Amino acid sequence: MSENKTHFGFKQVDKDKKESLVAEVFSSVASKYDIMNDVMSFGIHRIWKKIAMAHTGLKKGMHALDIAGGTGDLTIQMAKQVGATGEVIISDINPAMLEQGRRRLIDKGVAGNVKFVEANAEALPFEDNAFDCVTIAFGLRNVTNKDKALREMYRVLKPGGRLLVLEFSKPVVPGLDKVYDVYSFKVLPLMGKVIADDEDSYRYLAESIRMHPDQATLKAMMQDAGFERCTYHNMTGGIVALHKGFKL
Repeated sequence: MSENKTHFGFKQVDKDKKESLVAEVFSSVASKYDIMNDVMSFGIHRIWKKIAMAHTGLKKGMHALDIAGGTGDLTIQMAKQVGATGEVIISDINPAMLEQGRRRLIDKGVAGNVKFVEANAEALPFEDNAFDCVTIAFGLRNVTNKDKALREMYRVLKPGGRLLVLEFSKPVVPGLDKVYDVYSFKVLPLMGKVIADDEDSYRYLAESIRMHPDQATLKAMMQDAGFERCTYHNMTGGIVALHKGFKL
């Protein structure tokens, strides 16, 4: 692949076009995003996120950043962890997703210590050493330059702070990959068509998962960005992995 090209699902596109293509996908699915998450994962995404939230290390009065926060599942939990004296910033590059998150958090009464910021993960509009914890859940695979984004996450973390990356990964249980392929490329687009009236977006989502770095590769990328004590924890047979790294 040339240095000016990148992946958009299984397609090769110009790097400067991927951001707008991803934006189209998430603008299309924003209103049905939460429903589809429950249907696609049979509700298991809630367990994955609960496990991730047990690793934030957040205490009252701390500051956290939820990148690609979407409709705010992680933000809601972190807002409770940091309390009224702390603050959580939820950022997303997509205004439609960010607005869904704003409405949801206000409806749940947990927006008092939350700020909403439209931002690109590759150029975060925050000062150095600003956050005790940075999270990105099911968003890194959509970023054009993942290495640049990881370096930005490192920059905005305080010394002693941690990054949590929750993302689809590579199945490690023998035979699971074949079942997962059938589900991803046959069942998932059909669900998208029936529930969200958008088969193409959910086909892209399945393809983007396959193009995402595997567990060991992402760990190495985090280390290259400066993170130390990097680890990952497989969930549901490696379909999802939680990566953790520290800025020491």
